Amino acid sequence: MLNLERLRTLDALARHGSVSGAAEGLHITTSAVSQQMSKLEREVGQQLLAKNGRGVRLTDAGRLLAEHAARILSQVELAQSDLEAQRGQVVGELRISAFPTAARGLFPVALADLRERHPGLRVRSREQEPEQGIRGVVRGDLDLSVVLDWYNKPMPLPDGLVKAPLLDDPADVALPAGHRLAGRAEVDLAEFAEDEWVTWGEGEFCHEWLMFTLRSKGVEPVVAHRAAESHTQLGLVAAGLGVCIAPLLGRDPLPYGVVTVPLRQRVQRHVFVVWRADADRRPSIRAAVRALRTAGERVSAMNEGSTTVRAAS
Repeated sequence: MLNLERLRTLDALARHGSVSGAAEGLHITTSAVSQQMSKLEREVGQQLLAKNGRGVRLTDAGRLLAEHAARILSQVELAQSDLEAQRGQVVGELRISAFPTAARGLFPVALADLRERHPGLRVRSREQEPEQGIRGVVRGDLDLSVVLDWYNKPMPLPDGLVKAPLLDDPADVALPAGHRLAGRAEVDLAEFAEDEWVTWGEGEFCHEWLMFTLRSKGVEPVVAHRAAESHTQLGLVAAGLGVCIAPLLGRDPLPYGVVTVPLRQRVQRHVFVVWRADADRRPSIRAAVRALRTAGERVSAMNEGSTTVRAAS
């Protein structure tokens, strides 16, 4: 009889491509991964791993069994989902991630609501960039992830995921208070052709969106500073070191010395939550999606009020 936890370890090895990656994904030690694999090899009577430089690779038998393991684990997920749905109780553990501004803007309300309504549910959250969150859901390291795309650049999603919209998040340009455009009612991105930009890390989805959008306006951006966290970006803007894109979600309070100006062409992020289709019937998944959507509606209402105040001023 094949042991389910050992199959889970083999599946993690196949997905992550290394013992250290599998250990991190499973939240166990590398020695525990090696021990599980040694036991699995004894169970099946075949070598599943072979040395590959300083790492390991799956043998032909290992790849064959890993393919079966992925299907078995998917069926187990479906069985658990169906059992939870039949029982109708929101219990167990739920692992969820969000990109930093969504974690700041949505998690406090949504996770507090889940704790109050469903005390038998243990929620474990973390901040992760959208690409990492999607990979975590696909691999099974996460149950849900709050991710985003931009109005003109969609986030590609792998097959087998379900998504639900949470809110549309408008973005302004953040400027030093003494900037030449700081007093304007609205601006165009093309007006920042000579400015230095504070942006996200190289290769990150939001950074690639900004480069794509500026270049579509005929602007070759000058990237002066990079920071993953939005409030670090705003701190650099406050110091007069550049300008940045500043979505409303999770933005407040703005640092002293920073002003935001709306863009003439509306710029917004679409924020949504993703999970695996084979977990769709789990009551805990559905409860979390409801709580996130409620939090998103609350933020949207606040954003509309903020936009009205800015327009009136």
